Amino acid sequence: MNNEVIVLFGAGSIGEAIVRRVSAGRKLLLADYNENKLTEMKQHLTEAGFVVETIKADLSSRESIKEVVAKAQSLGDIMGLVNAAGVSPSQASPEQVLRVNLYGTSVLLEEFGKVMAPGGAGIVISSQSGHRLPALSLEDNHALAMTPTEELLNLSILQPDVIKDSLVAYQYAKRTNVLRVAAESVKWQKRGARINAISPGIIMTPLAIDELNGPRGAGYKQMFDSMVTKRPGTPDEIANLAELLMDRRGAFITGSDFLADGGITAQYWYGNVSEVRNSGAQK
Repeated sequence: MNNEVIVLFGAGSIGEAIVRRVSAGRKLLLADYNENKLTEMKQHLTEAGFVVETIKADLSSRESIKEVVAKAQSLGDIMGLVNAAGVSPSQASPEQVLRVNLYGTSVLLEEFGKVMAPGGAGIVISSQSGHRLPALSLEDNHALAMTPTEELLNLSILQPDVIKDSLVAYQYAKRTNVLRVAAESVKWQKRGARINAISPGIIMTPLAIDELNGPRGAGYKQMFDSMVTKRPGTPDEIANLAELLMDRRGAFITGSDFLADGGITAQYWYGNVSEVRNSGAQK
């Protein structure tokens, strides 16, 4: 066993599929707010031959994130970070969506950017939803990318007169994730480390099942009909891309975002899917 560490925030299907590809022969630290999920994933991965530690963590708390950083450092050199944590529009209020998905991810990028080992790489799981948001001004893009993290939620663009529901909050959070990845990658480069984002479409996970059974479920099913795949994606399809980006084969790639959604965003903007646009299914 070497001294390299991979950290996964979010004990869910996509995160597990990724760490199975990148954690062999390394120590794996799982962080999640739900201790039952941590126990279950640790058992699956330990039985599969991985060396696993766990820590309860709250993505919306800087202090909790710093505890995860310290735990990871105690295990060895941090070579990989996967952020697959977050809440969906059907699970949380607009304030919670912004606090967890936007602020929390920004803190995570910042704190791990201080400690990544040379040659390390990270992945943030964003969402196609960020690509459904209309183009923002250069000033708003710069503010979302560069505003000090503790001031982010005070931006005028993130106030209730703009963020009217959880779906809009989710879209702004995911757009900000991509912008923060690009901005923070400049700092990560100083440590010889890389960070990228993946924006999946609808992937069959428990979170997606909540959405499919929620008020926007009919709209999602319409989306499938217009997609090249005619189906949702699988966690392994996202993990295949993440493995490339975290591997030396992806060493020329940093600060980027990769949309992997079966073509639905292209259909949304440029195809004949007005019924999908009007359905509200914009995750």
